[in-house]
Amino acid sequence: MTDKTLDCTGLFCPEPVFRTRMALDDLKPGQTLEVHADDPAAYEDLNRLAERLGHTVVTLKKEGEETVIVIMKNKN
Repeated sequence: MTDKTLDCTGLFCPEPVFRTRMALDDLKPGQTLEVHADDPAAYEDLNRLAERLGHTVVTLKKEGEETVIVIMKNKN
């Protein structure tokens, strides 16, 4: 169970990254965000975003055309 879910399907770069960043900013450390995106670049872009911000990627998978990533916020 995640603390927040973000649906970015139908959006293309850089919108999924921008919205994910904003959603992470609203979370407290230890909370998780599940993001769904179908932009082909989302798999790499969202993984890099989480790592660059110092957060933990709990799961990252492709389900058909959709990328599903769960990120745990580590710090403010």
